[in-house]
Amino acid sequence: MGRMLLKETLSQAEATLAGGSARPGSDIVGQDLGVLAGLKTAGITATDAADALFAASDAVIDFTRTELLAHHAELAMRHSTALIVGTTGFDDAARAVIDQAAAKIPVVQAANMSVGVTLLGQLVRQVAAKLDAGIFDIEIVEMHHRHKIDAPSGTALALAQAAAEGRQVTLDDVARKTRDGQIGPRPKGEIGISTLRGGDVVGDHTVIFASEGERIELTHKASSRQIFARGAVRAALWAAGRKPGLYSMLDVLGL
Repeated sequence: MGRMLLKETLSQAEATLAGGSARPGSDIVGQDLGVLAGLKTAGITATDAADALFAASDAVIDFTRTELLAHHAELAMRHSTALIVGTTGFDDAARAVIDQAAAKIPVVQAANMSVGVTLLGQLVRQVAAKLDAGIFDIEIVEMHHRHKIDAPSGTALALAQAAAEGRQVTLDDVARKTRDGQIGPRPKGEIGISTLRGGDVVGDHTVIFASEGERIELTHKASSRQIFARGAVRAALWAAGRKPGLYSMLDVLGL
């Protein structure tokens, strides 16, 4: 994702690449960022000094891991830098860090930065609001490559949240993430989430509304991670200089 973010930023006329950071000890530290992106020399090298990156940037895109989020949020607040968070797998502590940062700087956080998934979430919310929970069951199926470390995916959880909002219920009260053994009949109103892992699947998500006699399926399939980079750079351009607050890709897209 880092290389794709570099490539997308360097290809956008509206954007100027300020730098890029990697973990200390990474073999890409000191390498030219343009070359890492598969493009011509950019004259900027990768660094392990994240503080310098935040100081030089109007917006920083974070696709790292949740354990680094607090440090990056602190740097963003210190330098009044907009923060774009594409990392997933949050716990309550990480969400609290985001909320704290959003009180001082603009933060765009999304489980999935693609335009298509953002629109899918809107559709799921609208369809869930129109279909009777006593008649239509909701199941979400997601599949990703074998190396993904969190499950269900952040996107699947966001889609489940959209469905719950459409039905005006609390997701934690109706979500079912695993089924095994003699579980009995499916409760009415339950929102199921199934996780598949294997191969090199970039990201497939399907939301199923199933009743007796008919089924509606809304699906998004990602064939390239470049769509996530494209959305993240769009979010960075939108957020730079904006007032503090917690924003989503819905805000970025004007939805």
